[in-house]
Amino acid sequence: MALKVVIGLEMHCELKTISKVFTKSKNDFSEVPNSNVTPGDMAFPGILPVLNKTAVKNAIKMALCLNCEITEELIFDRKNYYYPDLPKGYQITQNTKPIGTNGVIEVEVNNELIKVQIHDIHLEEDTASLDHFFDYSLIDYNRSGVPLLEVVTEPCIDSPDVAVAFLEHMRNIYKYTGVSDADTKKGQIRCDVNVSLMEESDKEFGTKVEVKNVNSFSSVHAAILYEIDRQTKLIEAGKKDEIIQETRRWDEETLSTVRMREKVESVDYRYYIDPNIPKFKIDPLWIKEIKDEIPALPLERKNLYISKYDLSSYDASVIIKTKENSDYFEECLSLKIDPKEASNWITSQIMGYLNKYELEINEFYLTPKRLSVILDYLNKGKISSKQAKDLFFKVLEEEKEPEILIKKYGMEQLDNTEELEKIIKTILNNNENQVKEYKEGKTNMFDYFVGQVMKETKGKANPIKVKEILLKELS
Repeated sequence: MALKVVIGLEMHCELKTISKVFTKSKNDFSEVPNSNVTPGDMAFPGILPVLNKTAVKNAIKMALCLNCEITEELIFDRKNYYYPDLPKGYQITQNTKPIGTNGVIEVEVNNELIKVQIHDIHLEEDTASLDHFFDYSLIDYNRSGVPLLEVVTEPCIDSPDVAVAFLEHMRNIYKYTGVSDADTKKGQIRCDVNVSLMEESDKEFGTKVEVKNVNSFSSVHAAILYEIDRQTKLIEAGKKDEIIQETRRWDEETLSTVRMREKVESVDYRYYIDPNIPKFKIDPLWIKEIKDEIPALPLERKNLYISKYDLSSYDASVIIKTKENSDYFEECLSLKIDPKEASNWITSQIMGYLNKYELEINEFYLTPKRLSVILDYLNKGKISSKQAKDLFFKVLEEEKEPEILIKKYGMEQLDNTEELEKIIKTILNNNENQVKEYKEGKTNMFDYFVGQVMKETKGKANPIKVKEILLKELS
């Protein structure tokens, strides 16, 4: 039985602002519970919400990146059902007029561009975080009221690979625009996954199952695969009716989805426009100003690196994988480092080191400026390629400037012509039999002579000059 997979995603991301979305509380990750809290977060009587303009600006910026239609009027709604982690008992969100609708974005999957349709993008407040123990729960209100942007796709995704590619691409856009740090380790990104199956001949989607609050992209991939397998087995066993519209969670220990509750339909949320937040007209000029601030995004940069700098698709993909990598590369270009040379060092030496020690490139001691010093010495023939690699690691180990370490370890190449001629003549005079063999046609002896010179100079001799002088002396 051929079954078609239908996936829709709801991606939540906390925005980068100084204060929370409706109060003056600090919007900052803190490991000290309930340290970023004001009366407004606790829903004390008489406290009214005041909308954060930066949060709205960031939401509009992301809506533009997703090619959405921007609403002309900003409206907020109350979403009414019991929230144990929101003191008000309801969430302020957008339902009547989301900030952006009917968007579309292209994501790259296995070198193919796939279009993902966006239903809407809306701004809301995050909930507090709950820690559950055996017979009690603790609430940390630091997260309560943090501006949260939710992107809802159409049910247009057909595989876990496309789903994860979309999420990774979205995380990159958040970072490239500076709208969010999008740090999964701090819980700044969460995702709800909706999965259903249908036969190719069906005209309607199958029953949708939601997997709630999946916290990593690898878990999203695993949860989708699990649901596809679970639902397929029920359908093939003739138990299609057992697939009900429900909310499940992903269990990291059992690597399976676990039923939480039957899915509450959206009508049961009892949305209505929040009477405490005025409606705002969005000025088209402000939208244009925001649009002009959007930097070149990942795919745009990749295409530029390939067309302008002749990088391979693979190398360009590695560089644009994070904004920090891309910024590092572009800083190298600003320092007049050859694009291909910069790319080779980033994708091999630098990425290898970062992956080995689990570092981010913005934590990397060897800045583009320090890399340019190493490459300048290399390209001017003052150090060899082997010495350049050795210097790379010594700079990282000792955290000292390349020039200091070149002097400390005597790395600078010997390229004085007179001195090299003297050394080479001595070597040739001491190897008369080998010289004779070379002149009789055993040309591989040339490499032997080069090796002897490098041995005599402890690897410091400029190899290009060594070969030039050897050719002249042997002829």
